[in-house]
Order: sequence, then structure tokens, then C-alpha cells
Amino acid sequence: MPSAVSWIIELIPPQSTPRSRSWEPVENELGTPLPTDYKQLADIYGAGLFDETIWLLEPGCHHEIYDLNLASVVKERDEVLADLWEFEDKPAELHEDGARVLPWAFCEGSGHFLYWLLQPGQAPDDWTVMLNEGRGPEWESHRLSCSRFLFAAMTGDIDSFYFDGPLATTHRFQPIRDCTVFGSGP
Repeated sequence: MPSAVSWIIELIPPQSTPRSRSWEPVENELGTPLPTDYKQLADIYGAGLFDETIWLLEPGCHHEIYDLNLASVVKERDEVLADLWEFEDKPAELHEDGARVLPWAFCEGSGHFLYWLLQPGQAPDDWTVMLNEGRGPEWESHRLSCSRFLFAAMTGDIDSFYFDGPLATTHRFQPIRDCTVFGSGP
């Protein structure tokens, strides 16, 4: 079966040559390996906006308007969620000891964040995608990889309260041009 990354490439041919990076520094910083399909998306597309809706985070990306740096967004979301869960219930999936969420994307204008659900003993390529509404307590879980979720959202082939059809009729990716990735230039 073809991978969802290849399906995304068919929808939106990359505008540049894939970057080559060492994933070990960011994985060490985050304390976990990352899913293979996410690393492929980040290497092929980098940080940017899919169908004017979903911003993909990327390690080391610094931009004057959007914070698309994976590590800094992880830290910020950990703090926001810790404060939130002092007065709001955690999703049921996070009641297991050692379970946590890690953001990988967010939605333009709505404040929705897309997370991976990390559960003890689960390999990164098996992580579930969770969506948290930007201005409320609702969470959705999708037993999909991030690339399968992204493809399904783009094509409208997902059962989601927040995505009720294809994101666009003509699919596109807008890269953030001034990213610096672990010592390499834009």
C-alpha cells in the first residue's frame, strides 16, 4: 500500500529538494523518537501551510510571525495544557500513567492544535492523532498517522467535527522561506 506521504506528494508536488538533517538532536531535545512519516513531511516540505489551513511545525524553524519551531511549540503547549488541566478534565486517553500529547501542527485562524498521543510502550509510527479545539475543551482522536490525517483532511475523507469537507479544491503548500534548521541556512 502506498504511504500517505506519497499521496500528499501526488496532490502537492514539492517545490524544492528535500532537506537532509540529523533528527537525533531534536529527538533528544524532545525525549522521544518521532514518527517516520512526520520526518519525511518535514524533510520534503518543511514548515508551512497546507491548503491555507494546516501549519506543519518543523524543528529549528524560526519565523517573525509564526512560531513553527517544533521544540518551542512543544514547550509552550505543555505549559498551556498543564494550566488548562488544573480546571478542566484531561481527555480519557491521557489518564494512563506516562501518556502525553506532543503537537505537530496547528490550524490557521481557529487555534486548533494537532497532537500525537504518546502512550507507554507504543512506537512513534503507531501514535494516534488528537485534535484539540482552539477555544474549548473538546478533543477528537483519530487512529491515523499524521500524514494519513493530513491527507484525509485535505481530501475531505475524514470523520471530524472540525473538517467537514476537502480543505481546498486546488491543493497547495506555502512554505516558510526563512527557516534555519540546526545550523543550516534557509
